[in-house]
Amino acid sequence: MPTFRERHSIPFLGAGIGLRREFYEALPGTTRALDWVEIIPENFITFGGRSRAALEAARSRWTVVPHGVALNIGGLDPLDREYLSGLRALCDRLDAPFFSDHLCYSRIAGRYLHDLLPLPFSEAIVEHVVPRIREVKAAIGRPFVLENPSYYARMPGGTLDEAAFLSAVVEEGDIGLLLDVNNVWVNAQNHGYDPRAFIDALPLERVVQIHLAGHEVNPDVLIDTHGAPVCEDVWSLYRYTLERTGPVSTLIEWDQFIPSLDAVLDQADRARAILAEVGGGR
Repeated sequence: MPTFRERHSIPFLGAGIGLRREFYEALPGTTRALDWVEIIPENFITFGGRSRAALEAARSRWTVVPHGVALNIGGLDPLDREYLSGLRALCDRLDAPFFSDHLCYSRIAGRYLHDLLPLPFSEAIVEHVVPRIREVKAAIGRPFVLENPSYYARMPGGTLDEAAFLSAVVEEGDIGLLLDVNNVWVNAQNHGYDPRAFIDALPLERVVQIHLAGHEVNPDVLIDTHGAPVCEDVWSLYRYTLERTGPVSTLIEWDQFIPSLDAVLDQADRARAILAEVGGGR
């Protein structure tokens, strides 16, 4: 049976990093290996100047994929038509092979919360989210992918476990899955489940992309910060995942305490090496 990527002719991109402001000048001229770039579209939809110049320079060298934070797919507010129009124009300009956002809510009563807040894991929320997914797919006209977010408390009203909820949304919405392996590890440690069993419970044929990032370790909780190197446990879980999915486009996220460009590219090099090892093994 063909995978979601095969059905939608989504290419394997390799190992990439995010285009962050700190790299606007250095990234376009790097001579190091880099396969693709991810952007936060909210930073580019309405901006020109330095942001537009950096985006155009990146696009001239690499495939660029938008990964949004403001879609509010799980919220109660109507979807923002102006935002969707801007997102479509950006995806068209980039000729993006797909676009992604988070399975969460990020707005209440018209106010953006500047956070990605978790939804109850329930059939009712699946029924709420799936029609909104269809609306987004029709508005953008490209393959749509949602990410599993990190969360620190289970929301009231849940009737499903996390893997079953995530699976129901992507299967009933007929979309791809952006599997954040760091989020799986963080959630598993914070909520007491087996991260490998969680991976095995997902519809892995729908995995279009993987995120890797660092987190903060505290005595009683792990915090998903995107502010540190990928830890060894997450690298191990990444390899475990690829052994089940085959090579999947992988992105290193680093959004706080951003180090040198070379330090982030070093992480992408490690992901690329694991992709090659697993691909060769298959």
